[in-house]
Amino acid sequence: MDGIFPLWKPKGLTSHDCVVKVRKVAGTKKIGHTGTLDPEVEGVLPLCIGKATKLVPFLTDTEKTYEAVISLGTATETEDAWGEVIDTAEVPDISDHYIQKVLKDFQGDITQVPPMYSAVKVNGRRLYEYAREGMEVERPERQVTIHELHWMERVSRESFRVKVVCSKGTYIRTLCVDIGKALGLPAHMKELTRTGTGDFTEIDCVRLEDLDRDKLNNGLLPMKKAVPHLPEWEVTEEEASLIRNGQRFDRPANWSAGEIHVAVHKGELLALYHDHPDKPGLIKPIRVLKQ
Repeated sequence: MDGIFPLWKPKGLTSHDCVVKVRKVAGTKKIGHTGTLDPEVEGVLPLCIGKATKLVPFLTDTEKTYEAVISLGTATETEDAWGEVIDTAEVPDISDHYIQKVLKDFQGDITQVPPMYSAVKVNGRRLYEYAREGMEVERPERQVTIHELHWMERVSRESFRVKVVCSKGTYIRTLCVDIGKALGLPAHMKELTRTGTGDFTEIDCVRLEDLDRDKLNNGLLPMKKAVPHLPEWEVTEEEASLIRNGQRFDRPANWSAGEIHVAVHKGELLALYHDHPDKPGLIKPIRVLKQ
């Protein structure tokens, strides 16, 4: 069983909990997820099964799409609705138009400081470990990209829903807090749903409560679905045979230097190749999926 299984993660479970449940149905331990979702967050969680586990870092690196509800007037220690309140303020009347204007300032490349309640490591320890001990430590800034940030609707006088398309490593909780700061108010993330990972959306997903062996078999997608963002290299039958043995090649025509390419034969993903680091003009495999 090798392929991508797009799961809709329910609230109340960790991403690892979901992996454990799918392992039992699949009868294999060789399953990896492609981007952690917090327990109270639901949404698209593609799982890589069998040989597809070799593709986890490449699928994890794809864009993510979220719908988030930002609540103004209250800040929490965890930056979401489940943490202890640390600050409050009266929320004045703010027009939808003004909020939309502020949202535009957050599109593109931005700098974030990871929240204390996160898995980022500082000096060999997770930030949440420091936070649970009541310690505040200096956190490294990181550059992330907000490809899209759209107003969706007003949820209440103090809250509104947005759609976010962002790069790997973006903390939506922190984005919500920073938007609040730009509006001059404490804020937190009230709700979050991941509606897309790469090309996978809710319509592709199987819900955990519906999962059985038939749903798993029918829902399993080809490994090629994990890397539509990478350029393809269509190979011949002879080249396919050599690729299965990890063969290096002269750089093909129309090769994009510096990019990872997907070696495909008759629609099947065989391997991932990139430029040989020590031998200009040659390419070598970094993942062989069919042997």
